[in-house]
Amino acid sequence: MRIMNPTILISCFIIFTFGGCTKITQTSVGDPIPVIRLVKIEPLSVKQFKDSLKITFSYEDGDGDLGNINADINSLEIKDNRLSKPDMYYIAPLSPNGSVVHIKGELLFKLRNLFLLGTSNTEKTTLELRIQDRAGHWSNKIITPEITITK
Repeated sequence: MRIMNPTILISCFIIFTFGGCTKITQTSVGDPIPVIRLVKIEPLSVKQFKDSLKITFSYEDGDGDLGNINADINSLEIKDNRLSKPDMYYIAPLSPNGSVVHIKGELLFKLRNLFLLGTSNTEKTTLELRIQDRAGHWSNKIITPEITITK
């Protein structure tokens, strides 16, 4: 009977023991596309440049990557439907950086200084909101009830 070389025996043991191991990473605990819902908006009538509009919306994200550490990266889009382009706003991270967790909650956003575009004393508009996560996924769009802006 022939005895194997100890170096070959140790090498085979290491290959069989550690060769099949792979790092398992959790990529998501739920749907990675965020979902938002309008909870409350008040008041529905504001004076231009004076009153603030308070918008409360709920959010849910399966992998928890909403908000940014970098304050120069805006992820909340609010479009006044009287205008052609939306405004973008910053949201701080809603879960610890690097974590992959299912998150849900509510955000209160205060929108200041709505104004009249024309020369009349009153205008009506709706707002469209959506949020983008760090992976670039956009949430659904929500539309507010009609808001009256007065002089």
